[in-house]
Amino acid sequence: MSMRIHKYLAHAGVASRRHSEELIKSGKVMVNGELAKIGQVIDENTVNVTVSGKPVKLNTQYVYYLLNKPHAVVSTVSDPEGRSTVMDFLPEGLPRLYPVGRLDYNSEGLVLLTNDGNLAQKLTHPKYQIAKTYRVLVHGHPTVVTLDILRRGVHLSDGVTAPAQVAVIKVEGANTWLDITIHEGKNHQVRRMFEALHHTVLRLTRTRLGEWELGDLAAGQYKQITIKKKE
Repeated sequence: MSMRIHKYLAHAGVASRRHSEELIKSGKVMVNGELAKIGQVIDENTVNVTVSGKPVKLNTQYVYYLLNKPHAVVSTVSDPEGRSTVMDFLPEGLPRLYPVGRLDYNSEGLVLLTNDGNLAQKLTHPKYQIAKTYRVLVHGHPTVVTLDILRRGVHLSDGVTAPAQVAVIKVEGANTWLDITIHEGKNHQVRRMFEALHHTVLRLTRTRLGEWELGDLAAGQYKQITIKKKE
C-alpha cells in the first residue's frame, strides 16, 4: 500500500502528522538511504525508513494509555533539560508512544499516550474541534461581564478565541474555581484567556479530553484503555 511519508510516520507512532513534517524538514528522516521529502509517496511494504538513524516500522497493534500528568512534568517523550516527562510514569517495554493533547509544564491532568497516529491527528487538528475541559483556579472573582466575554470569545495576540463554556464552581477566599471547556488548541490558551481579563491562573487541571475523563485517576497514575475502531 502506498502512502505519504508523514502519514507513514504518524501510523508508526513516531509523531503526529504535523510534527512528522517538521522531522522531515529538519533532515532527520531517511527513505531507502536518501533524505525524505515533504509529500513523498512511499510503498509501506518495501520501503526502509529511519528517523535519526533508527529504523521505523508500521505498528500492527495500537495501544492507548490515559495519564494524570502531575505538576512540573514535561508532556514530551524526552527533555534536553533532564526534567521529568510523562514517559517516566508509564511501564517499560511499551512500543514508541506519543503524548497527545500536551499540557504545559505547570499544568496537570489528562494526557493520552498512543502509537495511533490517526487518532493523534484527530485529537489535535483544529477542524475536528475536540472538546477539552479544565478545572481552573484563578485569583479574584470573575464578574458576569467577564464570564460573558469568555463565552463569546477573548481577543488574544493570535486572534479571537472561539466561544467557551464556563461555569463557576466555588469561591475560595480571594480566589475562584471554574470549569472551562474549549475546542481549540492555541498555545497556553486557557491561561492567556483569563490573564487577558486580569485573572491570574493559579492552578490548571485538564479533566476531559474528547470522550475521556480524568475521573479518580490520581496524579502520576495511568490506565490502559481500549478504543474500538469504526469500520
